[in-house]
Amino acid sequence: MGREIKFSLMYRDMWQSSGKYMPRVDQLVKIAPVIVDMGCFARVETNGGGFEQINLLFGENPNKSVRDWTQPFNDAGILTHMLERGLNGIRMSPVPADVRRLLFKVKKKQGTDIARSFDGLNHAPNIIDSIKYAKEGGMIAQGTLCLTHSKIHTVEYYIELAEKLIAGGADEICLKDMAGIGRPVSLGKIVKGIKANHPDIIIQYHGHSGPGFAPVSILEVARAGADIIDVGMEPLSWGTGHTDLLTAYEILKDDGFSVPDINMKAYMEARSLTQSFIDDFLGYYINPRNRYMNSLLIGPGLPGGMMGSLMADLENNLASLNKWMAKRNKPSITQDELLVKLFEEVEYIWPKLGYPPLVTPYSQYVKNVALMNVIQMYKGKERWSMIADNIWDMMLGKSGQLPGKLDQEIIDLAKAQNREFFSGNPQDLYPDALSEFRKEMEDNNWDLGEDEEELMELAMHPVQYRAYKSGEAKKAFEEDLQKRKGEKDSPKAKPSTSQEVSPGATSTPKTMNIDVNGEQYRVTVSYGGKNESNSVSTGSAPAPSPAPAPTASSNGNLEEILAPVEGKFFKTKNASETAIKVGDQVNEGDIIGYIESMKVYNAISADKSGKVVEVCFNDGESVDEDDALIKVQ
Repeated sequence: MGREIKFSLMYRDMWQSSGKYMPRVDQLVKIAPVIVDMGCFARVETNGGGFEQINLLFGENPNKSVRDWTQPFNDAGILTHMLERGLNGIRMSPVPADVRRLLFKVKKKQGTDIARSFDGLNHAPNIIDSIKYAKEGGMIAQGTLCLTHSKIHTVEYYIELAEKLIAGGADEICLKDMAGIGRPVSLGKIVKGIKANHPDIIIQYHGHSGPGFAPVSILEVARAGADIIDVGMEPLSWGTGHTDLLTAYEILKDDGFSVPDINMKAYMEARSLTQSFIDDFLGYYINPRNRYMNSLLIGPGLPGGMMGSLMADLENNLASLNKWMAKRNKPSITQDELLVKLFEEVEYIWPKLGYPPLVTPYSQYVKNVALMNVIQMYKGKERWSMIADNIWDMMLGKSGQLPGKLDQEIIDLAKAQNREFFSGNPQDLYPDALSEFRKEMEDNNWDLGEDEEELMELAMHPVQYRAYKSGEAKKAFEEDLQKRKGEKDSPKAKPSTSQEVSPGATSTPKTMNIDVNGEQYRVTVSYGGKNESNSVSTGSAPAPSPAPAPTASSNGNLEEILAPVEGKFFKTKNASETAIKVGDQVNEGDIIGYIESMKVYNAISADKSGKVVEVCFNDGESVDEDDALIKVQ
């Protein structure tokens, strides 16, 4: 019998890489015993990443979900693991150190055994802090290498990073191939190099299947000494997800490895239950394109987890852009055209931004800059005209050291905007805050929760937690779900399967939903030849000054400051800012609010001075591009 290889089921990531939401807690509890009965999993990924926020968004308590969901695996002796983002904890933005410490203590007591900690920049100090906090909380600390492919991300680079993490206390190492673009032979060399220095260290391989390398990579890392392989299972394997368990099993068994037998009756039952969750409501948030394999993903290297939400974002951006084009009698753009332009732009700007590994949140940041660039250039504007503050923080060093050097073009743009670079410890920028959140809970008579888990939730996800407590989150989710059901279940809203095309494929007629001033229209779009006027150059462009929001004259001497992008409007981004109100005087360049779009806050500046006579939206309300945000006189 050959060397033993174990399997870990990525049940959380299967969903996040496919769409937006996770199953409800009653559904998770229903499938957990069936996963146990499959008899082939040493580990199951139960939570972490976007899991907590997703629960809150549809009005469910994530702490109850984690406790109830992990319990059957704890009882069966199957280790559970979570994914956490180092400095960013389990959210998209940096987290105070005291909140990070509480996170690990809470998750261990809730039933999570292993903390898989990564940093989106592979900045070792951020990961080592998480390793320290995880071990303090009683968890197994798994240090993670975010894999990508570039001239600076070499085999030696990753072996050296693993050495730093092991020296920092990591119990295990994970190779996180989040986009599935790690070249199989190179991945084998990385594993072999780590094992040469640390033969007893457990190495777990995590690879998404999108570009098609993953099955070969599984074989290469196993031959080199990897111990555990992450897998998915139908109906959510492949595509932007992971190699299916059955395929991984046969590959490894054929090469002589000892792999656990699979209870196929339980496999089919788990498969059927997962499909029933899709049919219940989760399928309304899964784009069919995410089930496709696509070699075009090799170029931009965008990760599977992000691709799960990208297509939904792209639909909104396409509708907004085409509305803008229609107003100006310009030809519309197809989704495939926009997607290919986005991929090309990601490839172009990634080196300029210092080669951040394309993993959450920095994959979203690079994608957002690329998409904003493409949209702005379609409108005849320059690159870099809309860059959110947290994206600037990444470039300025406030999240850690970039792997590569920023392009001089970006450095010059930072200087032109009086932005300062930071080279210290990123954690120092985010002071302890638990006492403030504790006071907020006391003031609201909110229970701190078992093991202070509710305090941790508020501190980690304040906006989403408050919406959950008020009931607004559940209300908004139910309204959105009913809207999607109405659109999808309507006889007129069911396109034939032949209308689905993979990214970059030749376009065929299809239907889509278009939002025009709040009204939903379902239209048929026929794709003709590519119009030359729609082309976007990917050549270099001079760095412009920051672009203010567009303006338009209205109602005599009143001026409207318009939204430059669709999203949710907020008057402030944090408690230290003062919200704009009627009667205030604004000057050209003043920040008048923010639009949250594609998971980042975009600052909106005034392009002229005047007295505010109307603030047109409340916090959290959705705005479309060209909507009037405030009116000045």
